[in-house]
Amino acid sequence: MLKQEGPSPNCYRKVGSTESSRMSLYAVVLRFPFTGTKGFSPNHEKQPQTIIPLSPNFKVGTMYFGKVAFSWHPPNSDSFIGLPDGEAICLTSLSLSLSLLLMTDMFRRVVRASKFRHVFGQAVKNDQCYDDIRVSRVTWDSSFCAVNPKFVAIIIEASGGGAFLVLPLLKTGRIDKAYPTVCGHTGPVLDIDWCPHNDHVIASGSEDCTVMVWQIPENGLVTPLAEPVVVLEGHSKRVGIVTWHPTARNVLMSAGCDNLIIIWNVGTGEGMIQLEDMHPDVIFSACWSRNGALICTACKDKKIRVIDPRKEKIVAEKDKAHDGARPMRAIFLADGNIFTTGFSRMSERQLALWNPKSMEEPISVHELDTSNGVLLPFYDADTNVVYLCGKGDSSIRYFEITDEAPFVHYLNTFSSKEPQRGMGYMPKRGLDVNKCEIARFYKLHERKCEPIIMTVPRKSDLFQDDLYPDTAGPDCAIEAEDWFDGKNGEPILISLKNGYVPGKNRDLKVVKKSNVLEGKPAKKAENTSPQNEGKLEELLREVKSLRDLVTLQDRRIAKLEDQISKVAI
Repeated sequence: MLKQEGPSPNCYRKVGSTESSRMSLYAVVLRFPFTGTKGFSPNHEKQPQTIIPLSPNFKVGTMYFGKVAFSWHPPNSDSFIGLPDGEAICLTSLSLSLSLLLMTDMFRRVVRASKFRHVFGQAVKNDQCYDDIRVSRVTWDSSFCAVNPKFVAIIIEASGGGAFLVLPLLKTGRIDKAYPTVCGHTGPVLDIDWCPHNDHVIASGSEDCTVMVWQIPENGLVTPLAEPVVVLEGHSKRVGIVTWHPTARNVLMSAGCDNLIIIWNVGTGEGMIQLEDMHPDVIFSACWSRNGALICTACKDKKIRVIDPRKEKIVAEKDKAHDGARPMRAIFLADGNIFTTGFSRMSERQLALWNPKSMEEPISVHELDTSNGVLLPFYDADTNVVYLCGKGDSSIRYFEITDEAPFVHYLNTFSSKEPQRGMGYMPKRGLDVNKCEIARFYKLHERKCEPIIMTVPRKSDLFQDDLYPDTAGPDCAIEAEDWFDGKNGEPILISLKNGYVPGKNRDLKVVKKSNVLEGKPAKKAENTSPQNEGKLEELLREVKSLRDLVTLQDRRIAKLEDQISKVAI
C-alpha cells in the first residue's frame, strides 16, 4: 500500500520530480506486504508491513489519476513495478524505457478505445426543418414518427378522426395546413411503421381498434388518402403497437390494449397467429429478433417475455425486470441479447442488458437520472450502438454495447434546448456515407420536425469500411407463407460503399381471404336460426359486391394519380 502524506489526497511524499509531456514523475516511499524470501505475499493482510527504503538506483514513475506506479531497481536483485493496490509485478533487468512503456499502457486502459467516442450530434438549419406541423397530443408513449429513405411520416392532430402526414424527405420548410394527409382512421392514430421491404407501404394502428396498411404514391400525396389497401380487424381495444417483420415479406405484428398480439399476413389480409392469455395487462412494447424467429415484449405487470410466436409459447421471461411502475421498453440486439429501459423503485431511469437463456440476473444494469420521461431505445445493429431518447427530454444519450465489462459503455450526449415530443430514426441505407453520418434522427417539437445528424469526425473523404459494414437491404429473405410454415431467414445485406440507390418498389397486392382467426371456436357459442343464416348470407353477398366495386374504383383512382403525377413532373 502506498504511504500517503501531506494535506492533499492526491499527493504522496515527493523525493524527486521531473516533467515529461504534462505528466509529473515522482519517486515515493512504498509500504507493502513482503514475505522476506520470494517476493510479495498473495495474502498480504496476514503478513507484516515492510517499508523498503529508497535506493540510489530508484527509477521515476508516473502519477496515474492520483495514484502512483513506479519502477525500483535494488542492487543485485530483481526489480518490482509497484501498483496502486499494493500488488507488484516482478521484473528482471528492465530498463526505465520499458517501465514507462508499461505505465503508458496502464494509462491507455483508463479511456476505452472506441471509434464512436467522438460521435457528435448537430441539428440542421431552420430551412431544412419541417415547420408548422401540429404534432399529436395523444397520451401514448410511441415515437409518433417513422422515417425511411424516401418519406417522413408524422402523426398529427386531426379533428373527426386520426391522421398522419407523409412528406417526401426533400419537402422541407413550412408545410401548408391544407397539405393532404392519410386520414382513414375514425380515431386518433397511435403508432405508425414503414415496411422495411417497400418504401411506399406504411402501417398504422389507431384508437378505432383497427390496423390499416397504406400505399403511398411515388411522389407523395397529391390528395388526401382515405382508402387503405387493407383493413386488419381483430382487436377489441385500441391498437398501440404495429411493427413489420424484419426479413419476411408482408408479415405484420400488432399489439392492442386488449392484451392481445396478432400476427398478420398482409398479402391476404389474414390474422394468422393470435397470442392471447400471455399478457395479463397492457403491452408497452413488442420487438422482433434480428431474423424474426422470436418476439420480445414488455408488459405493465413488470415482466419481460421472449415468445416463439409460431409455437405460441413463452421461451423465457423475467419478473420485475425493472421495479418501477412506469412503462418499460425491450428490444432485441444483434447477438440475441435483450436491452431494456425502465424505472427503479425510487423512480430512477435505468437501462439493463439481459441474456434470454439465463434471465435470473441481468448482465449489466445502469442508473441514469430521475426524470420521468419514458426512454425510447433506437438500435443500430451494424455498430452495436443504442440511442436513448426520452419523451419530454431535450437530449439523446448513446451507448456502445460490447463483450467487455461493463458491457454497456456510455459514449456521449447530444443536448438541445427544446423538449422532444417524439422521435424518428432513419434506417442505415438512408444515411450520407460521404459525410461519415452514422445516425439521423427526426425530433418532433410541438410545431416542428427537426432532423439531427450524428457524425463520426474523420479527416479522410474515402469510404469508411469500419463505420459502414454491410447493412440490411430492402429485399426480403423469405415470403410470408414460408415464415408461417416455420422457415427463418437472415437479413439480406447490402454494401453502402457507392451509396444506396433505391430500386423500384412493386405495389402491395392483397388477395383477400377469410380470416383464419374467425374460424376458431368462439368462447361463447350463440344459437342462430335458419332465417338469420339466410339473411347473413345475403348480407355477405352484398358486402362482396361492394368490395369488388371499391377495388375497381381504387384501380381507377391509382391510374388517375399516376397520370396527375406525370403531369406534375
